[in-house]
Amino acid sequence: MVSIKKLSHSEVHQFQALIQVFEKVFEMENFSTPPREYLEKVIQNPGFMVFVAEWEGKIIGGLTAYTLDKYYSEKQQGYVYDLAVSVGHQRKGVGRKLMNAVLDYCKAAGYDEVFVQAETIDKYALDFYRSTPVTSEEDVRHFTYDL
Repeated sequence: MVSIKKLSHSEVHQFQALIQVFEKVFEMENFSTPPREYLEKVIQNPGFMVFVAEWEGKIIGGLTAYTLDKYYSEKQQGYVYDLAVSVGHQRKGVGRKLMNAVLDYCKAAGYDEVFVQAETIDKYALDFYRSTPVTSEEDVRHFTYDL
């Protein structure tokens, strides 16, 4: 049975395990996990959330999200930054459970919306998000400035 939980500020070891899942699923070549001290700082940020999926004591997936304070409303938004499920556990409802967990958490906290971006070439991600209880879909472009 897969269980979903939001990590507390002290569960850095589980955050590290999730990063390893991201590294494999996203096929991140030459990736080096940041030091534990840095990850402790990140997970202690009140505007950062980590949800993990566990199966038989092992992290098999998860998502990270940020809280965005809006200047035109007192309500906050949630931004899902990364979501991945280990290859052997995909297409079994784990991703949906993770999305539902972040949506439930943000709704209970009074956020007015949660959003996520997916690359147009990533048909699997697009199909996945379309299968969740999404309210709307926008066609946008993502611009990056390397510094």
